[in-house]
Amino acid sequence: MAELSPEDALVALMVGVSVSDAAIRTAELVNIEQIVNHLPVFANYDADRMRSIGNIVFELFEEEDGLDAFFGLVTDALPEKLYETAYAICCDVAAADGALAQSELRFLEELRHELEIDRLHAAAIERGARARHMTL
Repeated sequence: MAELSPEDALVALMVGVSVSDAAIRTAELVNIEQIVNHLPVFANYDADRMRSIGNIVFELFEEEDGLDAFFGLVTDALPEKLYETAYAICCDVAAADGALAQSELRFLEELRHELEIDRLHAAAIERGARARHMTL
């Protein structure tokens, strides 16, 4: 499997949280696209790579130990300074459709563990995502 760039790893994580509930919602896909198009970390990213990164995620999630391989692949590619960014954008994608499935919550919990994000920092990031995606 090809080595991922840091941006590829961020895209893979967003796709991962989106497919963790076995259904990719339009709101989540639109949110991923908006994040890639607007965040400075993606300024030099070739958005055409998103489809191939998505395919890698789908393939890994179909394997028996695919989640472990997935997290190994993305954490190898992701610099530590982007760990909180990764968690924040995944929280935004999970919240984009207005509901968090148990599988999405478990994925986020595992991601917190893999990225060693302090629980207090994670709570602040989660609260921000909730506030950004609140509806009337």
